[in-house]
Amino acid sequence: MSTHNSVPTEPQHPATSSERASSEVADSQVADSQHPAEPHTAGTAQRLNWLRAGVLGANDGIISVAALVVGVAGATTASGPILTAGMAALVGGAISMALGEYVSVSSQSDSERALIAKEKWELETMPEEELEELIGIYAAKGLSSETARAVAEELTAHDALAAHLSAELNISEDDVVSPWHAAFASAVAFTIGGVLPLLTALLPPENLRVPLTFVVVLLALGLTGTVGAHLGGSSKMRATVRVVVGGALALAATFAIGSLLGTTGVV
Repeated sequence: MSTHNSVPTEPQHPATSSERASSEVADSQVADSQHPAEPHTAGTAQRLNWLRAGVLGANDGIISVAALVVGVAGATTASGPILTAGMAALVGGAISMALGEYVSVSSQSDSERALIAKEKWELETMPEEELEELIGIYAAKGLSSETARAVAEELTAHDALAAHLSAELNISEDDVVSPWHAAFASAVAFTIGGVLPLLTALLPPENLRVPLTFVVVLLALGLTGTVGAHLGGSSKMRATVRVVVGGALALAATFAIGSLLGTTGVV
């Protein structure tokens, strides 16, 4: 009679919460290695917001200056009034954009700094309550209570403030935007966009100024619409058509008004 030697097996112990958390992290890393890298960092989102703001600022500069110089060109072919109106629109628009951006970003950054200061105070005065709050946030996202506690404790040990700002408020202490930087960037973007129609309305021969301005401006608007849609992840065709049609209507309206006033001798 033959016998089979059995290999003794070690008793299986239930996994601890730390082991379960490590296992979930390892599974996540394996999944990440099989998935194309995508920009999910807060810094990437911040850069995309800056790019979108720059595109919108340039778009405003194109339309604002172009509409004004085309309207003046409809009333007169003299370069002096066109230059005066264009420069006024360029400088005034850039200052207006900068002031508006400064006020808007100042309000946002003041609010974020107040929230950060409040979170620092809470972590200093009631750390246990804050830890339980962080555990509850991760548990609400679908983690088991043991894993949520392990993750919250590890993140708190690493950087408690950053963990709470990210989980509770979705902000970072390093990403608070300077209102001065935002104002400067907005003014520069508007100026870059506004210079194009101003030069197009001044440099060509008188009989080509308005047609060339229409063509160049609509092409530039198509480009900004496409880039803005790409950065925002929306339909490029819909965004491009929307901005080009809107720009064409603005140019046509101001040119018609300028031509009417010039023909009737009002200007």
